[in-house]
Amino acid sequence: MVSALVKPGRQLAKRLLLLQSGVVVATALTAVFAVNVDWGISALIGGGIFIIANTVFAMCAFMYSGARKARLVMASFYGGEVLKILITVILFAAAYLYKGVELVPLQLTYLLVLGINIFGPVLFINNNK
Repeated sequence: MVSALVKPGRQLAKRLLLLQSGVVVATALTAVFAVNVDWGISALIGGGIFIIANTVFAMCAFMYSGARKARLVMASFYGGEVLKILITVILFAAAYLYKGVELVPLQLTYLLVLGINIFGPVLFINNNK
């Protein structure tokens, strides 16, 4: 059963992940038509790295809820953050080892989605008081 305390956070995380996924796909399509297919694939990989790692973190962060599970909440949050960083490093290492990946769109798309992650929740905050 999902606690009432976790529902708004999960909904915000889902909306943010959907926004990020849409921006990644739009950026990849723009790169395909503006430059070439290799740039589009590289942009998709760069954004995908962030989306995958952020999805794993969101699943870990909202695994537990409630005051009685405060230690589990904190452990899963910090564990999710560590797992997010490890997944990001592993996926970037795999992408860099692949010779056909263009580094500029890969890194720019990752940074674009990272910026959305930082400033995106402002779009979803409901200030109806």
